[in-house]
Amino acid sequence: MPHRPRTLVAALLLTSVSIAGCDAPDQTPPAGTTSTTGGTSTAAPLGPTTTNAPTGTDFAPLLLQPGDLSDDQDTFTAQTTRPDVDGRPGTSALFVNADETRAISITLAGFPDAASATAALHQTLATADTVVTGGSPAPIAVGTDGTVIRGNAPNDSKAVTLVLFTQGPVLARLEFDSATGDATTDRFVTDIAKMQQIALRVGIPAPAK
Repeated sequence: MPHRPRTLVAALLLTSVSIAGCDAPDQTPPAGTTSTTGGTSTAAPLGPTTTNAPTGTDFAPLLLQPGDLSDDQDTFTAQTTRPDVDGRPGTSALFVNADETRAISITLAGFPDAASATAALHQTLATADTVVTGGSPAPIAVGTDGTVIRGNAPNDSKAVTLVLFTQGPVLARLEFDSATGDATTDRFVTDIAKMQQIALRVGIPAPAK
C-alpha cells in the first residue's frame, strides 16, 4: 500500500456516530490522547432499528481484520468490536494504529433488501455533516452508490474521510481519522473500501429466486 505521511496527533478525537439509526462502536479516545469536545456526535436515526434481514447472516467473518488494514507504515489493532448494530443484524469495529495517530471504524448494517439499504445510505448522507465538514459527497468506485466525503471533523480536531456504499442488502460505513492536514490518502481509502466490498460480495448469500 502507498506511503502515508505520519504526524503525531496530540489530541485525536474519535467520535461515536450512527449508521441507519444504529450506533457504531463506542469510540473512546485511545490511551494517551484527549477528546477536545467533551462529547460525541450522533447522526439522526433512520427509521426502525429492528429487522430480520439478511436472515441468518453472520457478519463477523465479513468484517475486515487488522491485518487487512496494516501496511509498512501502520500496524492496526482492533480496539473495540460489537457483534450487532443496536438490534440490527450487522457488526462494527474500531481499529487504531500503534502510535494512536490514525483510526479506522467500519460498520456493516443489514437490511431487508437492497432498496432499504440504499434508502438508509441516502439518509445517512443527509446527516454526514455531524461527522465531516468542508467537503462535498463525491462518487467512489466501490459497491453500489459508493460515496466519499473528505474534510475535517466539525471542530477541526482531525481529518476525516467518510465512505458509504451498499452491497446487496448491506450498508457499509467506513471512517478514516487522522491529524488535521494529514488526511488518509485516496488510494488507501479506496483499497480498504474495495476489500470490504469484496468480503461482502463473497459472504452475503444471493437472494433466493
